[in-house]
Amino acid sequence: MTTSSLFRPIRSLLAGVAILLATTVFAAEVGKPAPDFTLTDLDGKSVTLSSLKGKTVVLEWVNQECPFVIRHYNKTGNIPALQKSAAADGVVWLLINSAAPGKQGDYDTAKVKAWMEKTGAAPSHYFRDSDGKVGTLYDAKTTPHMYVINPDGVLVYNGAIDNSPRGGGVVENHVTAALAAVKAGEMPKTSVTVPYGCSVKY
Repeated sequence: MTTSSLFRPIRSLLAGVAILLATTVFAAEVGKPAPDFTLTDLDGKSVTLSSLKGKTVVLEWVNQECPFVIRHYNKTGNIPALQKSAAADGVVWLLINSAAPGKQGDYDTAKVKAWMEKTGAAPSHYFRDSDGKVGTLYDAKTTPHMYVINPDGVLVYNGAIDNSPRGGGVVENHVTAALAAVKAGEMPKTSVTVPYGCSVKY
């Protein structure tokens, strides 16, 4: 066996590793730049996250049939109220549904718009992430699952909407606190929490 043939498998392995590293998309991590993505909204407009740099951005995963989402939208109305107050502050709120075709919460455009009108939902854009690519990129686990990105494009919060999964007791809204911190030019005191809700229906 020649020296060249001996090292050929090693060269092939190293080339494979290089290709893998070049094509790997790293998942969302607090304190690091938020992974970029492009999605198309209900009106056919293509939106790229990186084009929103300079603005504070909230990502929210949603499933309209999830009981936790129903509580926050239909019963208490706290998320629509937060969306509106955030918009008044210049925040871009992106609502993302990663339900696969035929799964619970996989609403078509007409059904989504009817739901938004009924609940008063007021995101800047609503996206259907039917192939789950963006949900997987951010490791979105539940509905709702919340992320806050500062104007520098850095992910500063990842987790639950608040500290009250059962909807009782003293409620601390983590997203409200994160937005206030970003507005003050600071990192949120609480930057990672465990999200609660229904599993994302990939």
